[in-house]
Amino acid sequence: MASSLCFTLMTLILLLTFVSSTISSRTNRKEDLDGYGDHEKLAHTLAHGSHSSVPHMGHMMNKDLPAFKIFFRTDDLKFGRKMQLYFPNPPTSHFISREEADSIPFSLSKLSNILQIFSISRGSPEAEGIENTLRHCESKPVAGETQFCPTSLESMLDFVKSFLGSSSSSTSSSSSVSFNVLSTKIYRSPSQVGILENYTIVEEPIEIWVRKQVGCHPLAFPYAVFYCHQTRDTTVYKLSMIGESSGEKVEAVAVCHRDTADWNPNLVAFQVLGIKPGTEPVCHIFPLGNLLWISSNLIST
Repeated sequence: MASSLCFTLMTLILLLTFVSSTISSRTNRKEDLDGYGDHEKLAHTLAHGSHSSVPHMGHMMNKDLPAFKIFFRTDDLKFGRKMQLYFPNPPTSHFISREEADSIPFSLSKLSNILQIFSISRGSPEAEGIENTLRHCESKPVAGETQFCPTSLESMLDFVKSFLGSSSSSTSSSSSVSFNVLSTKIYRSPSQVGILENYTIVEEPIEIWVRKQVGCHPLAFPYAVFYCHQTRDTTVYKLSMIGESSGEKVEAVAVCHRDTADWNPNLVAFQVLGIKPGTEPVCHIFPLGNLLWISSNLIST
């Protein structure tokens, strides 16, 4: 069953190529920032679990925001268990080519240039989102981890391959595909929006053993930009769930972080779960639009 959760690299490229075929002109791409709000806070929270040098991102937040209804405990990983979760539709954003991305400034020192290129007013919510993204991407990584903010699909694949494919024993040549990507899937009509509701686990959770992982979280920018980082001491699960009110089916990717001893005690996950760093694993659903890259040598249980 684990294989049904994985997309081949070629499938992903074809999918993203199709989505990216609708890319608008540069000056119109600021519409891709619409609707970030809680998504942006959540992305920063997931990306920097143990610390945050971005103002307000790693500190006290309103734990009751629907966007943070993704955290759960390992005791919840049982058939028949109900969890209150929220699966909002992700904001629309599109990849641009590496060539075009490389021609656009991407640093906090060039913020004014970026806002001018995309006709975004300084002080607007869109400008604040871009500034937070740049600060986040220029922050220091967690000790022992590697981070990168790809601004194109090509740069994302290069980063993932450098981390996951460099020591794969099954890779016979440098061009071999040695990784897959997992993402949460939800079955709803295009006009349907996510609501905060109870979801029931309708099948036994599937644990997926992987040696290496890279999580990529979408950030606020006029085109698709992700924060990618390796994850340590984590376990991956596949969860099949049904919404109690909507009846929608969800095939969710979930991750449990086993070692949280050095995490920021003010992290919203601890507030939601009512626990302290290092006492027990912190688990969370991968929200829609987030990607988890794994080595292709996996075992499902």
